[in-house]
Amino acid sequence: MNNNSFFITTPIYYVNDHPHIGHAYTSIACDVLARFNRLKNNKTMFLTGTDEHGLKIEQAAKKNKMNTKEFVDQMSIGFKNLTKILNLSNDFFVRTTEEYHKKASRHIWNILKKNNQIYLDKYKGWYSVSDEAYFNDNEITIDKVTKKKIAPSGNEVEWVEEESYFFKLSEWQEKLLDFYKKNPDFIGPKSRKNEVIKFVESGLNDLSISRTTFSWGIEVPDDKKHVMYVWLDALINYLSAIGYPNKKYKDYWPANLHIVGKDILRFHAVYWPAFLLAADIEPPKRIFAHGWWTNEGKKISKSIGNVINPNEIIKEYGLDTLRFFLLKEVPFGNDGDFSKKSLETRINNDLANDLGNLVQRILTIINKNFDGKINKINNLKDNDKELYYLPEKILIEIEENYNKQEFHKVIENIWKLISKANKYVDENAPWELIKNEKNRAEDVLNILIIIIAKISILLFPIMPEVSENILNKIGLTIKNLSMNDIGKDNFLNLSFKIKKPEIIFQKIE
Repeated sequence: MNNNSFFITTPIYYVNDHPHIGHAYTSIACDVLARFNRLKNNKTMFLTGTDEHGLKIEQAAKKNKMNTKEFVDQMSIGFKNLTKILNLSNDFFVRTTEEYHKKASRHIWNILKKNNQIYLDKYKGWYSVSDEAYFNDNEITIDKVTKKKIAPSGNEVEWVEEESYFFKLSEWQEKLLDFYKKNPDFIGPKSRKNEVIKFVESGLNDLSISRTTFSWGIEVPDDKKHVMYVWLDALINYLSAIGYPNKKYKDYWPANLHIVGKDILRFHAVYWPAFLLAADIEPPKRIFAHGWWTNEGKKISKSIGNVINPNEIIKEYGLDTLRFFLLKEVPFGNDGDFSKKSLETRINNDLANDLGNLVQRILTIINKNFDGKINKINNLKDNDKELYYLPEKILIEIEENYNKQEFHKVIENIWKLISKANKYVDENAPWELIKNEKNRAEDVLNILIIIIAKISILLFPIMPEVSENILNKIGLTIKNLSMNDIGKDNFLNLSFKIKKPEIIFQKIE
């Protein structure tokens, strides 16, 4: 793997339903990290896509009276469109029904078989079609009302007996525990890491990795009766999308980060490293599981009809506002509540009052009093230096925040800079300096223009359209900038003329 390469993935989204706020949340988080790494000049690969095999898909297609392939083709479009709606910068969109993916999946199967990790037997146990997952007896509860047997996810399970290929997961219990010990940052956040370790310590059973009761999946090599278990097939997307089994996949592998919802952490933190180690492939560097959203305090449910459609929120409040809110409102990894009132408060206070007001005031003064012209700083005084050198310190903190997926802290740190800039404006009062000390007023305003540019660079991964809009107002574009410019002051376009600025964030009354 190239030292300055960065490979980040969303989980691939299951196409039995339409995109919702949970898909948007994961995708935006990955996009922010991808954009930040590109601005650091890292060779970046951001992967997303769709998971298109399994019994649940076959059943959904039948319910819609459609051919299964036509159904997945249609449903996949919704997730591909989501990448445009959310302004994602993904480099690749993987689909598990594509031939390159099937080839990679069969290749890994053959390695696992060659390494004596697969055997044929009979599966007996509880299976949830909704989760596409197997559960032990001690994980099953009985619903008091329906009397049906329920998985920890709340979905119904059924008893399944069929011939199946098994992966020798039980052999990997101690090896996995040893791997977690040697790689303490492999699972985040810590609370989830503890859950995974507890699960593995409680004992691992061999895992059924094929099915015979349906046909919508990748055929097992040399045994057409069986199709691969959907989760084995799905996880391999992280390799197939970067060219595996061709050696060029090593340009990006091992992945730096898989971001997933907490409901699928077990598959990624237990099964996936076991499959990889058994196939002589290095596991990813880190897996982070985020929490779930409620809607105005209520659990999101199709039956209640309170599913949050990201399209509707974007139409009402704007895309960058949604991106900002989702990452600011709750620490990534915790559960959060989506509330329009909270969103509107963020727009009015953080965005309109703090950021919007800073840009508006400074650009208006330069436009009105200096014919819109920006100049070099003549004299940097002692009381300028704290603000002037703050962006470099903020960048160091932000980098550490991103490494830990602490998006809310990234935003808090950027807002420290915005707050300090607003305080500097009030303390230096350039509108007063213009009357008697025009040269000093010019220096104060030019310092602030540099700070506004650096705020925009730091904020770009989270709010790309807003940041580009602000940069354009001072004659810059993100294409010609990077995180390296945070330590510089020679990137301004001194021939540019600032026009009277338009309001960036409209307050919500």
